[in-house]
Amino acid sequence: MRIDPAELGAERIYRLMTGIVVPRPIAWVTSLSRSGVLNLAPFSAFTFVSQKPPMLAIGVGRKGADYKDTAHNILDTEEYVIHIADTPLMQAVHDSSVEHPPEISEVAELGLETHPSERIKVPRLGVAPVAMECRFRQCLEFGDARSRLIVGEVVMFHIRDGLVNDGKVETAALDPIARIGGPRYARLGEIVTLRGVFQTSKSTE
Repeated sequence: MRIDPAELGAERIYRLMTGIVVPRPIAWVTSLSRSGVLNLAPFSAFTFVSQKPPMLAIGVGRKGADYKDTAHNILDTEEYVIHIADTPLMQAVHDSSVEHPPEISEVAELGLETHPSERIKVPRLGVAPVAMECRFRQCLEFGDARSRLIVGEVVMFHIRDGLVNDGKVETAALDPIARIGGPRYARLGEIVTLRGVFQTSKSTE
C-alpha cells in the first residue's frame, strides 16, 4: 500500500501517524488559567529533550480555530506540572481528555486530590506516581495546523517512594500507561534487557 500525504487531510494523517508512532508516553498536565482555574489534560506527543537541565517537550494541537486551554495557560503563566499516570489511573486519564469550557476544572470534575508544588504555583496531583514541576522555556509552531511544541524545564521531581532504585526508576513497578491509535491505551508488556553497549559506553544514564 502506498499513501501520499499530499492527498489526505489533517485528520486522516493524524489517524495514520497515531497508529504508527506507538506506543506513546502520556504527559498528564495540570496548568492554571489567569483566573485560577486548574486545568488537566493528557498529551501523547511527549518526550524529553535535555538532561541537564532536565527539559520536557509536549505537542499541543488546536480545538477548532483556537489552541487548547493547556497551551494558553502555559504561555500565560509559564508554569505547569507533568505527571506520569499508572494503570489504576487509566480511566481518569481518558476522562480528562473530554473538552470542557475554560472555566471548568477537570481536576474538580474527576474529584482528584491535589498537593501544593514546591517551586511553582500550579498544584500537582496526589494520585500520580510521578509529578514534575515545570517552568516554560520555549514554544515552536509546526506545519499548516500550527501545532505547538512546548518545552519546559523540570525544576522539581516528585516520585512515589519505592520506585527509585540506585538512581533509576523501576519501570515495571511504575506501571505507566501509553497511548496507541484512537481511544486505546497500552501497558508495558515483556521487558527485555540486552547486555553490552550500554554497559561499556559513556552513556549519561
